[in-house]
Amino acid sequence: MSGSPNKTTGQFHSVKGNVVEAIGNATGADSWTQSGKQEHASGEAEVKAAETKGWAEGGLDRLEGKKDSVVGAVTGDKSQQISGNAQHDSGKAQQKVNE
Repeated sequence: MSGSPNKTTGQFHSVKGNVVEAIGNATGADSWTQSGKQEHASGEAEVKAAETKGWAEGGLDRLEGKKDSVVGAVTGDKSQQISGNAQHDSGKAQQKVNE
């Protein structure tokens, strides 16, 4: 796993690991079986890390959006209030996707 965790990359490595493991099991090649298990586990860990990161980012967006919405409501700035509500809703959706 390099850089930021990525769900797609993690899923790719998880599936690839399963394939390599299956080939190892079918051929009796223990090194392939072990390599496949390790790659699968690494891929699953990357998926979980990406989900956690996405959920946390969604939480920050929700918080910042709520703050902007409240400030907009208090100051009478409808544009800021609408923008804050949109950011809050976007963060909520991002959290839902990453549950």
